[in-house]
Amino acid sequence: MYKHLFFDLDHTLWDFDRNSAECITELFDTFRLADVGIGSSDEFSRHFIAINQQLWADYDKNLIEHGYIRQHRFPMVFRALGVDESAVHADLNTEYLRLLPRKTHLLESARELLDSLSGRYTMHIITNGFAEIQALKMASSNIAHYFTNIVTSENAKAKKPDPLVFRYALKLSDANVSESLMIGDNYEADIMGAKSIDLDTVFYNPARQPVSNPPTYNIGHLKELMAIL
Repeated sequence: MYKHLFFDLDHTLWDFDRNSAECITELFDTFRLADVGIGSSDEFSRHFIAINQQLWADYDKNLIEHGYIRQHRFPMVFRALGVDESAVHADLNTEYLRLLPRKTHLLESARELLDSLSGRYTMHIITNGFAEIQALKMASSNIAHYFTNIVTSENAKAKKPDPLVFRYALKLSDANVSESLMIGDNYEADIMGAKSIDLDTVFYNPARQPVSNPPTYNIGHLKELMAIL
């Protein structure tokens, strides 16, 4: 039924939370953040992940620009922790951006899934992340070779859930709606965005969150996708 598979990257294949938590632990030690009053790397990581996720959600909704995330996330984390150490905010962000895309962890069964699909489908990435960073993530985790096209918000001149992104991806891939499937973890950006141009969708939904407008397929583990395809 399908010929082209379009995957989101972060939180769908590449384990953003695990990779980010590793980075934050390294930063906690490198910058000696215990000395400025942050209790533990776990506490630092929890606050960072929650704040970073909210900022990216705001970015997806066009409420903020990308530069705002880089400028404000670490100050927001420090304020949430009741710590004032503004001198290191910029250096923390620079080092985070250097470390993060070099991390290699994929979500459970992601590589097994890609191996099973390779050669049977033409696969692509659609991501709201930025080209240079996403390319480095895929190279570091050794998955770039699985994908024919990498569609980013930069080359599409729009970001999910804007239907323009999905139309751009289909045109770039010479794919038709009827033979294409979008797979992602973000209900608004990936699923509702794809549904807006009538693409079939797979909602990677480990938390099994209820949704009002159901996707074509709703899965809690990547292995379930192998059964579908």
